[in-house]
Amino acid sequence: MEQLRKTAPGFLLCLLLAIPSWWLGHLFPVFGGPVFAIVLGMAVTLLMGSREVFQAGVAFTSKKILQYAVILLGFGLNLSEIAKVGLLSLPIICSTITVSLVIAFVLSKRLHMPNNISVLVGVGSSICGGSAIAATAPVIGADDEEIAQSISVIFLFNILAALFFPTLGGLLGMSNEGFGLFAGTAVNDTSSVTAAAATWDTLHGTGGTVLNYATIVKLTRTLAIIPITLALAFWRTWQVKRGGELSNGSFELKKIFPFFILFFVLASIITTVATLSGVDASFFAPLKELSKFFIILAMAAVGLNTNLVKLVKTGGKPILMGACCWFGITGVSLLMQHLEGLM
Repeated sequence: MEQLRKTAPGFLLCLLLAIPSWWLGHLFPVFGGPVFAIVLGMAVTLLMGSREVFQAGVAFTSKKILQYAVILLGFGLNLSEIAKVGLLSLPIICSTITVSLVIAFVLSKRLHMPNNISVLVGVGSSICGGSAIAATAPVIGADDEEIAQSISVIFLFNILAALFFPTLGGLLGMSNEGFGLFAGTAVNDTSSVTAAAATWDTLHGTGGTVLNYATIVKLTRTLAIIPITLALAFWRTWQVKRGGELSNGSFELKKIFPFFILFFVLASIITTVATLSGVDASFFAPLKELSKFFIILAMAAVGLNTNLVKLVKTGGKPILMGACCWFGITGVSLLMQHLEGLM
């Protein structure tokens, strides 16, 4: 009861910001609810005086609710449906993810950037934007300012992709399947993938076929969250274990390893088994929507914990990294499609 009393004010404040952000995200899908939540949170922080009464609830929301969001995200992944289109897109997906992560790693060394921001921008660019950042941040122990910085970078290139990619695809003479594959592999966030694909459908009168195709490709790409977050978790666990052995020898796996990722994998397996058993995919739709709302709720907390002035001052290098990752992914996606004759 005492814990509830401490967390309630901050949680309710986050909820108050998340509800309009969720509505605005549906109204303007090219921006997305998480971006609105972060912006509103940062704006409220600038206007607030003492925030001590809200701190416990904001911290709970930015950490625990974010983990619950990732678990629920697994119910949107039907592995059997993804496999149908995934085999065709897998070489391109693997290539774009590898290129983005390599670019992020190299630039993090060249630009002397913090490791956490580099990892978040790299996985956000290469896998699925905000969802990948949400899954990875707790694993590597990223703080709220690092999360906000990374989300902001991803958001910028989401907007550019959603606005310009349909025109670029038309200029390159892409087929409907080719553009669906391009959008699914080269656009960062799911909301922007759907925005770009829906624009193509509208321009070319394809009746939503490109949107469906691009979404499946994007879900296939989203599966990379599983091996990458698990690899990062083991890497961080090993680092902490080594540090513990060097200092006082104390180390507890359960305090370091993000077991919520295992629940995310379990949710994906449950979805797959259920749909193979005849359960309609729409059965899991409410859980998928709840996951999206939880991410928005957590991003409101992230915004409340973010220093806007510092964010602006330190934004140059992450934006440069995001741009390099974005151009790299776009170029490799187009090149691979050309080599495989899929455009």
